[in-house]
Amino acid sequence: MSTSTMSSTNPTGPKLPLAGKTALVTGGSRSIGAAIARRLAADGAAVALTYSTSPDKAAAVVNAIESEGGRALAIAADAGQPEAVRAAVTETVRAFGGIDILINNAGVALGGPIGDIRFEDYERMVAVNITGVFVATQEASRHMKAGGRIVHIGSSMTRYAAFAGASLYTLTKGAVAGFNRSLARDLGPKGITVNTVHPGPTDTDMNPDGGPVSQIVLPGMAVGRYGQPGEIASVVAFLARPEAGFVTGADIVADGGLTA
Repeated sequence: MSTSTMSSTNPTGPKLPLAGKTALVTGGSRSIGAAIARRLAADGAAVALTYSTSPDKAAAVVNAIESEGGRALAIAADAGQPEAVRAAVTETVRAFGGIDILINNAGVALGGPIGDIRFEDYERMVAVNITGVFVATQEASRHMKAGGRIVHIGSSMTRYAAFAGASLYTLTKGAVAGFNRSLARDLGPKGITVNTVHPGPTDTDMNPDGGPVSQIVLPGMAVGRYGQPGEIASVVAFLARPEAGFVTGADIVADGGLTA
């Protein structure tokens, strides 16, 4: 299931930094993913975004991009199903003629005390947070030319475990961080950069400002507040731009000073 538009940005305005580029944002229907999709579109990219359970929210993101003169495509694809992920890459290339930017944002957070974690939850977390990242990256990189950009969304939990019960989540995000560094060596000779942005506590559906986690982490945050999805999107947008061509293999933490 998908919706799309082929309208373009205002040709009389200044050239946007991502004009002529195509981006795929996995899990782009809400929270950080939606903010990234809208920011990349605002910077001139044609944006495809995947969703699993939020078709209405995905359509709202597409409509918002289109209303601002952008080009967008929403694709139903569970990040935990490899064939669905591959199909999403194929559909992106078919619709927009290629792929220049991949944002591996889709993720789930299940957990609890290590002794209570169900194996089914472990398998689901690995399928979405690790296998989905690998498959999307492998498939998208086959279509990328020099100047390609891959950005993973990790977690500051890989640097500082602020509370108990997140060992499974941290396991999967730690795997992404390791993948990032080695992948930069694989793709660097092809002119493709690979980086990971590690958000700290950010106001999302998964971890809302004012929720139970915020009571634990807010006292340790240097800026004294939760982040906003748009602030994470701004970091991602920089890494997607041409001027970030010398940044690769990096772990960039955007966590309000929680791990400072």
